[in-house]
Amino acid sequence: MVIAMQREAIQAAHKAALESLRPPANMALSDWIEGTVHLPSDVSSLPGKMRLWPFQREIADAIGDPAIERVTIVKPVRVGFTSMLTACLAHHVANDPAPILALLPTESDCRDYVVSDVEPVFGSSPALNGLLSNGERSTLLSRRFAGGSLKIVAARAPRNLRRHNVRILLCDETDGYETTNEGDPITLAERRTLSFADRKIVLGSTPVHEASSPILRAYKQSDMRVWEVPCPKCGVFSELAWGQIEWPEGEPSKAKWRCPSCEALILERHKSEMVAKGSWRATRPEVSGHAGFRLNALTSLLANASWGKLAVEFLQAKDDPATLQTFVNTILAEGWSNQGQSVSELDLAARAEVFGLQCIPNDVLALTAGVDVQNDRLETTFCGWSETGICYILAHSVIWGPWDDDGSWAELDHLLSSRWTHPLGGSIGIDATVIDAGSGLHMAKVQAFCQGRSGRKLLAGKGVAGFSRPWVAPSKGRNKLWIVGVDVIKQAILDRLQRPGLIRFSSDLGGEFYEQLTSEHLVVRYSRGQPTRRWERIPGRVAEALDATVYAHAARQVISPSWEGRRAKLARDLPEKRPAPKIIRSQWLKR
Repeated sequence: MVIAMQREAIQAAHKAALESLRPPANMALSDWIEGTVHLPSDVSSLPGKMRLWPFQREIADAIGDPAIERVTIVKPVRVGFTSMLTACLAHHVANDPAPILALLPTESDCRDYVVSDVEPVFGSSPALNGLLSNGERSTLLSRRFAGGSLKIVAARAPRNLRRHNVRILLCDETDGYETTNEGDPITLAERRTLSFADRKIVLGSTPVHEASSPILRAYKQSDMRVWEVPCPKCGVFSELAWGQIEWPEGEPSKAKWRCPSCEALILERHKSEMVAKGSWRATRPEVSGHAGFRLNALTSLLANASWGKLAVEFLQAKDDPATLQTFVNTILAEGWSNQGQSVSELDLAARAEVFGLQCIPNDVLALTAGVDVQNDRLETTFCGWSETGICYILAHSVIWGPWDDDGSWAELDHLLSSRWTHPLGGSIGIDATVIDAGSGLHMAKVQAFCQGRSGRKLLAGKGVAGFSRPWVAPSKGRNKLWIVGVDVIKQAILDRLQRPGLIRFSSDLGGEFYEQLTSEHLVVRYSRGQPTRRWERIPGRVAEALDATVYAHAARQVISPSWEGRRAKLARDLPEKRPAPKIIRSQWLKR
């Protein structure tokens, strides 16, 4: 009997061993995600097992399909792409080990992705917990796991790509990548996958500029799938488009969708049912091996993406090109397109109005200045700012004298210390100034000048190229230098100049100011086969007024006025009415 029991135990162990060698049943990646991945409360507003929205399932399945080499997703915000990308990464770690490379715009993006998404998801999912090693050979951005590795690299440092050969390439926010001297980061990353016949390349991004968008260019090479939903009235499938959203005058919260087929107005309460019955349609079905998906936030089932709330956001954004571009990019998932790439100096000069530093407009509650340093002069542009964001260019001043002459800087110090009478009754001075420190020749002098005047927010600035940079940010280190994203500020100025009323001009400005302000235009050039946008100088023109205006705009970003407090202070700080002095006449003088 003992022998029989031993024989049964051996047979059971043998059977279990054979079962362990059996490959897992074929399962769609979307099903695996919903059965395995857990989202913690600090990652999702709906913690627990991950539940994919209907439009996410086919995207996930395309990523998991070995017959599809490339997947491209043109996405807005509010559709859960980052969590889905992390879930797909987890699938490869758990089920299909391989060398994996995740590419993000900057190193801070990489660190934030690991800390805020990857580690919480792996830590809260029982089947994933412990799979990503934190051992001796691992770092925050470089992990090893059984059968593979994960590297998370910044696109801004393409030299980091040289050391990696990978089978799985995940690129997020590709429109935030910058082309470097070594070439396009996406192309460089894709070359690291060439040795793998079964490679997988996933690109996802919110588009930024239509003319040079990497994600839109990749989408056009795909089968170009669009998400369509059925109309509750006629049943015809259509893509939700912003042009079909309507609302009563003055009541954007009551926005509805008008069906392009039967023209019925559909209430928001039908959206969840429509999305549940929706499907992807390939507009280029002849393309194989490259699945492309395009979504906008009108499809999102999140409460803050209701049609009414998006309509309110649109009305708040539509009057300023900077905020409107954000809406177009992040909500509609469309590239921003400028109607014109230049403006005429004559048109701008014709807009001049009677105001200036000696006659400040009533709604100007803050002043900034930008200084451009030339070898023989210092040029300063003064900008006034209203609570609604209107920029008033009040004056442009030139101080003649060598850049290294202390007298020139003393005169500039006196100018920037000035105060001017405000129509509310008080006086107003410069809130912040950015001075161009350039590189090399002028930098030490500018930094020395600003160092003792930081309390007045006199900042040494250095302009750098790149359309994905912030307007202004302090540099790392002890050199007290502020990095100014000149390309993106010039773009914002151009956009606003094309809409009269957003930037207004003093009649005190001469014609040369307008020539200099329009001295550069935006062009698209091809570098290593990739389209890049850049500013080019119009031959025969100088750009001091443009540069000084850019730095004055950068200075606006470092102040946060309390508009009500500023208005009250200007009204309160009236010149004191001193009583007439009492004169006592000496009696001795009368003798």
